[in-house]
Amino acid sequence: MQYHSPDSFAQAARLAAEAEGITRFLAGGTDVLVQLRADIVTPDTLIDIKKIPGTHDITRNGDGSWTLGVAVPGAELGEHAGLVADWPGVVEAMNLVGSTQVQGRATLTGNLCNGSPAADSVPAMVAASMTATVTGPDGERVVAVEDIPTGPGRTSLAKGELVSALHIPARGANAGDAYLRFIPRSEMDIAVVGCAVNLRLDGDTITEARVSLGAVAPTVLLVQDAAAAIIGSTLDDAALDRLAAAASAACKPIDDKRGTIAFRTEVAGVLAKRVARIAYARAKGEIIRGHHG
Repeated sequence: MQYHSPDSFAQAARLAAEAEGITRFLAGGTDVLVQLRADIVTPDTLIDIKKIPGTHDITRNGDGSWTLGVAVPGAELGEHAGLVADWPGVVEAMNLVGSTQVQGRATLTGNLCNGSPAADSVPAMVAASMTATVTGPDGERVVAVEDIPTGPGRTSLAKGELVSALHIPARGANAGDAYLRFIPRSEMDIAVVGCAVNLRLDGDTITEARVSLGAVAPTVLLVQDAAAAIIGSTLDDAALDRLAAAASAACKPIDDKRGTIAFRTEVAGVLAKRVARIAYARAKGEIIRGHHG
């Protein structure tokens, strides 16, 4: 196995482009090292990107947007007061990934690039309109987060490409986001259904919304019909019912040991209602962190 520790993303991309066989990037390592130990994947080339400058930084930009380094662990996101105040849904979704020990290493970027349809942080990132800078042998491009996973364990990244930064838009006024999942156990489990909602208000009326579902299709879904169901409403019962129906209609789940198609489809609608209520309350300034005032 070839091990590399480049000092720039351009160098990392060049190494990956030239490598033969299986290549893996190491940021937090909570997926790669587990797969390696379990003999699921044995990389021919391992490229450690943790020493590249900026990979551990959480930066609030002048316009109010955020840039996250690719090696920032979930634990540090949860301890960043400014980020929690702006984007509690993104932070709470990432903080559901794994144990306390895993939180010290696991990253948003790794969770995204692992390509799991049940990844907790990805629906929240999609709902937040996050983008990724992708560095490859030919330079950089910016990609919407929802365009990176293409199926279980697969991404749209070409050979030699890697995510070099994540970006969250400016929060702006009168807006809130939230994420919830359903799991059979109380913690340390994989989502049977996950749902994220991000919305903005003018007075009591929703003017913008994004709704994302996880674990109900081969990739995390951005559900335009669910957003349309609540835009223009004050999140009254009729709007919530439309939201639930749209969320359930978007589901393309499988039967597996964690849930049936019928169960997942119903739970998606129930979760969408709950998450929308939390995001709405946050947008009104009634709650910031946690699900209760």
